[in-house]
Amino acid sequence: MATLKDIAEKAGVSSATVSRVLNCDETLSVGDETKKRIFEAAEALNYTKYRRKKKQPSGKLAIVHWYSEKEELNDLYYLSIRLGAEKRAEEKGYDVIRVYQQTEGLFEEKVDGVLAIGKFSPEQIEELASKTTAVSFVDFNPVSPAYDAVLVDFQAAVVQVLDYFLEQGHTAVGFLAGEEMYSDRSGKLVDPRQVWVERYLKEKGLYNERYIRSGPFTVEAGEKNMRDLICTLEKDLPGAFFAANDALAIGALRALQREGVQVPEQVSIIGFNDISVAKYVSPPLSTVKVDTEAMGRAGVDLLIERLEEGRSVSKKVYLQTDLVIRESTH
Repeated sequence: MATLKDIAEKAGVSSATVSRVLNCDETLSVGDETKKRIFEAAEALNYTKYRRKKKQPSGKLAIVHWYSEKEELNDLYYLSIRLGAEKRAEEKGYDVIRVYQQTEGLFEEKVDGVLAIGKFSPEQIEELASKTTAVSFVDFNPVSPAYDAVLVDFQAAVVQVLDYFLEQGHTAVGFLAGEEMYSDRSGKLVDPRQVWVERYLKEKGLYNERYIRSGPFTVEAGEKNMRDLICTLEKDLPGAFFAANDALAIGALRALQREGVQVPEQVSIIGFNDISVAKYVSPPLSTVKVDTEAMGRAGVDLLIERLEEGRSVSKKVYLQTDLVIRESTH
């Protein structure tokens, strides 16, 4: 694992600044560009793949992000997917143009393929498809079966987390759910993690609506909802919480600590994604590890199969996850 010093040297800042940024210190005043360097350095230091020499471009790919550049800094899951995709495209000899979510238009450059990272509305999908016949999605399964997609096996991941809590003797389990909309605000999205959590807990006779909160996938929402749970439930606060992403879990950790609730002695918490920040917070966060680099790489590989091998049948790739136990759980 990269140390804070390693990240600091790569980002060109002090170790103290790295520590405070990775721990989401609200009192630290640093610009988005500095945060970006730190987060990208933390992600890049986990990549150990051999880097091939530059060769003649095989073509041009557009990596289209459903987030703005600023929003990406608040959700390192998607930043990591993008970095993995860019590295894979470079290895395969493709030039890349990076396109963040925009309010007007998409891009004018001619490209051979489009890798779309995130959630896109039917109208946005139609616009992407107008640019090229080779379009792959990462972390999103379009309604139309015509498109390739790289997805996470959420059902297996949720079962693994909740089975772990039950094995540790927890019978009261809470869930911090996430809420999302398409970037064009045309509709809401249903998080499959929430669907599977509710189904599993109901099957076990353990579902309690009072233990569930939802909000944006942000640190701030995690803190706000956990503080509400602590205030509302008081001594009935569950001894275990599963959060739909690491940002929510980190916010929940902050709320628990500020309210004097000991983690993991009184409350255990598990996040989702294993972003680079997760291992540096205090206590280090238990989480579901999603190989985001592999997601980005797989998305590019699907494009290249269409471009270089002529595959016309759509393909869905599901990645498995691993439960990483650290110090936020017993």
